[in-house]
Amino acid sequence: MERKLFLGDEAIAQGAIDGGLSGLYAYPGTPSTEIMEYVQSSKEAREKGIHNVWSTNEKTAMEAALGMSYAGKRAMVCFKHVGLNVAADCFMNASITGVNGGLVVVSADDPSMHSSQNEQDSRFYAKFAMIPIFEPSNQQEAYDMAYAAFGLSERFKVPVMIRITTRMAHSRAGVAQKPKLPQNELQLPADPRQFVLLPAIARKNYKTLLSSQESMILDSEKSEFNQLIDSPNKKLGIIASGIAYNYLIENFDGATPYPVLKVCQYPLPTKLIETLYNQCDELLILEEGYPLIEESIKGLLALGKPVHGRLDGTLPRDGELNPTIVAKGLGLPVEEGASVPNIVMPRPPALCNGCGHRDVYADLLEAIMEYGEGRVFADIGCYTLGALPPFNAINTCVDMGASITMAKGAADAGLVPAVAVIGDSTFTHSGMTGLLDAVIENTPITVVISDNSTTGMTGGQASAANGRLVDICKGLGVDPNHIRVMVPLKKNHEENLRIIKEELAYNGVSVIIPQRECIQTAARRKKAEVHAKAKE
Repeated sequence: MERKLFLGDEAIAQGAIDGGLSGLYAYPGTPSTEIMEYVQSSKEAREKGIHNVWSTNEKTAMEAALGMSYAGKRAMVCFKHVGLNVAADCFMNASITGVNGGLVVVSADDPSMHSSQNEQDSRFYAKFAMIPIFEPSNQQEAYDMAYAAFGLSERFKVPVMIRITTRMAHSRAGVAQKPKLPQNELQLPADPRQFVLLPAIARKNYKTLLSSQESMILDSEKSEFNQLIDSPNKKLGIIASGIAYNYLIENFDGATPYPVLKVCQYPLPTKLIETLYNQCDELLILEEGYPLIEESIKGLLALGKPVHGRLDGTLPRDGELNPTIVAKGLGLPVEEGASVPNIVMPRPPALCNGCGHRDVYADLLEAIMEYGEGRVFADIGCYTLGALPPFNAINTCVDMGASITMAKGAADAGLVPAVAVIGDSTFTHSGMTGLLDAVIENTPITVVISDNSTTGMTGGQASAANGRLVDICKGLGVDPNHIRVMVPLKKNHEENLRIIKEELAYNGVSVIIPQRECIQTAARRKKAEVHAKAKE
């Protein structure tokens, strides 16, 4: 059988296409971005008319995917783990409304925080919502799970989560495809009140969700993705989930001397866990992220035997697992490499040479100098690198959109002027409502929307703000006299400095929009233009 080399993200995308996908909704965020990018570049997806346009944020993506499910078609929504926080309102309620067409939620976690603010584990959200989870251990399973998840969703009438981590998303392996399924026909819900969460309806739907839990557990017990592998040495039993199973197998070249329970579908298969527990003297739990399985086991079983994992220090409480960490947890000998010599200096990320954000910070730092330090609230994007030398320009970076609302809160406390720095894509993602709060009270803050005409940090996806920022700010009620557009170039430094100083001195809401195309996307655009001319 032909096998194609796929990233984990690409395997999920192709599995969804082959599984009858009609619409993919997403907001870019590492390590989930390549799922949407794969579908957008897929000729097959275009021919099948699969919706694949970036959403403004994760909340709108989740809601649009639920809307497609309402209409009977199969939909997938993708984001990174902190994006699930943004989508959480709809996500939690979608388990109560239930689904019509299959709905799959892909949440890509980032243990070790390679490009994220935290290490949160999306499995806890799915457990909270009481929906099934798939957690692939390799790229073939990622494909198979995406293919199968729509059917599981339609069978239990709830969303299904696929939880992956960075290593799964961004590593490659050969994948064999399954027969392609047709897209669902348009079909409205049989119960016209299913999606109306008035309390009386929600209570009824919630009872239905509760009643399905036993069947979900039974499905996990029988799942092809969960497997109890026997072995003669019962001194230790191992439970390994997702990619941690790969790390385990790597230490033993394919076959372990101990019994292993591979867990890649949730709810947890309680009978399989009890069987392993009863056979073995003690357990070791290998799971990427938080100790969800370990905590659950200690609640499920009347423990008389040791259970080891992240909670007791056998494995580190934070960061990614890897084969070496797993080997240490198993008590196997480990060869430690040489430590990095002090002569090797760390090389932190930096804004690109020629980046417009550099000139924005140079102008802002000079303009605000007379007011003192600690007044610049920033956001999630390339411009967050302004926290590092040589700029050391920003004082906060918490979550998408927080720059404006934190600046407002600081101004409410008396820190005037307070400045928010936010990117164009992040502004339309979750900054607009914060600006409206400030407009309502005419709070004395200066909002700098550093517009590079793209979603730069995640690879240059289209920004929902393109060509709309001034009109959006006017529509939200900002005084047009205090919406100032400027071009961040060194030759404009004196003019830009004057603009910023004027708005810092204004006792009300002002918005400054420095506009200059990202140099990376500009280079790609120019290269494409040259290529197009050469073909003429």
